[in-house]
Amino acid sequence: MSAPSVLRQAPDPAPALVPQWELRARFAVSLATLYGREVPAYTTLVDVSRAVNEDFVAEHGADAERLGSISRVTAERHGAIRVGSPAEMAQVARLFAGFGMHPVGFYDLRDASASSVPVVSTAFRPTDVDELARNPFRVFTSMLVTDDRRFFDAETQERLESFVAARELFAPDALALADLAVAQGGLAGADAERFLELATASFALSTEPIDRAWYAHLEAISAVAADIGGVPATHINHLTPRVLDIDDLYARMSALGITMIPEIQGPPGWEGPDVLLRQTSFKALAEPRAFREADGTISSGELRVRFGEVEQRGIALTTAGRDLYDTLTAEVDRRLAAAPEGTTRVEVAADVWREHLPATETGLALAGLGFFRFRVADGGARPSTGSGSVATGSGSAATGTGSVALGDLLASGALVAEPIVYEDFLPRSAAGIFQSNLTDEGSRDDEQLGTPYDLERLSAVVGIPIADPNDLYAAQQAASLAEAEAALGLTIRFTTATTPAPLSQTQENAPA
Repeated sequence: MSAPSVLRQAPDPAPALVPQWELRARFAVSLATLYGREVPAYTTLVDVSRAVNEDFVAEHGADAERLGSISRVTAERHGAIRVGSPAEMAQVARLFAGFGMHPVGFYDLRDASASSVPVVSTAFRPTDVDELARNPFRVFTSMLVTDDRRFFDAETQERLESFVAARELFAPDALALADLAVAQGGLAGADAERFLELATASFALSTEPIDRAWYAHLEAISAVAADIGGVPATHINHLTPRVLDIDDLYARMSALGITMIPEIQGPPGWEGPDVLLRQTSFKALAEPRAFREADGTISSGELRVRFGEVEQRGIALTTAGRDLYDTLTAEVDRRLAAAPEGTTRVEVAADVWREHLPATETGLALAGLGFFRFRVADGGARPSTGSGSVATGSGSAATGTGSVALGDLLASGALVAEPIVYEDFLPRSAAGIFQSNLTDEGSRDDEQLGTPYDLERLSAVVGIPIADPNDLYAAQQAASLAEAEAALGLTIRFTTATTPAPLSQTQENAPA
């Protein structure tokens, strides 16, 4: 007798994963909702930013989206958090890895301003071009350097490190789910919701009372140090929308009666290409906090540590471009110090920019100062080379062989240069915004030696290599040139044109 047949039920299909880019996008929205509840002026900032962008697009049309589509710019945010130890920084790296965010860039804010800002920083963000296009959420993350004797004596260092080691910033389940998201490339529905809930809660403002005496001790050294090592948890320090016209945003916020910091940080507004990053913020607002007094009683008070920042992003500069930028910044400082009272930094900087920076994107590209993606234009005419005629019109290959100068290809319209957006930060600008929102400059002993930090040392803290942003931009540009060469069937000669006249040696060595 034959065995009875057994009806086998097909196993349930595996639940669909929420990919990391979608987790990242939802995380940015969740944090924005949280921050809007905690800092209502942030909602006003977002509303004004949206209005500025809509008006800018209406006025400038397609050119308005040259540095990013309006949908991306409107959705774009960067957050900022502060942590107190290498262990906490390593945990941050694990958490953000779950959202497809990786450490990029090293920033030392300790020497970037006259104020006491004893932190080194990196930013966690997507690095792949497609991932940036899906959602470019980034978080600027600063770590307190507790062993830097310019700021902390041995007793304060010991107490700081003990205080930080005793707290838990991230729930173990949040870190475990982050690891799972990395392993799977995303999370299933219930896990995704739980991960977002736990991650968002990690950055909510704590209601636990603050030890007033300990906080005051740290605040006398550095308000930033107090905000990191004097409170029981980390929190979103600011959440930053992106605008297409930061000068318009500044004027509109001021007209609403919102107190802005004295000036826009970074490059000036001028008629030439926007480069790198311009930032500003409204002043830190008084927020009610609970304090524990020396006798154990709980009292009410206020702290001013969180502010509303906004940014306008420009073209990423090459190493040569960044060197020129640093030189021009020093020159602005020199001229401003000698200028009549009432002269603004923006006025001086715009003049310096006109004198020394190319006035067009093409000039920036040919001078080797900015990063661009180069693509073959549809139907563009191809110039001749020294060894044969190059075909005209679109196609995957050219009939001629040889080489042609990049400038000739751009001039003929055969090749189109598209700017690569600067996705990162500027130490001096970040420190400038920190400084503008401090109630006191704190104290520092510059007779002491600072603790050395660089990209490699912070990479060891984070636990994975921190990417150099210049390497990422250069790889994008190189890949685009290789694709263009393959399409044209020739070698593109990329020799930099003559840059604007350099500043004198005296000016270059002027103190910042």
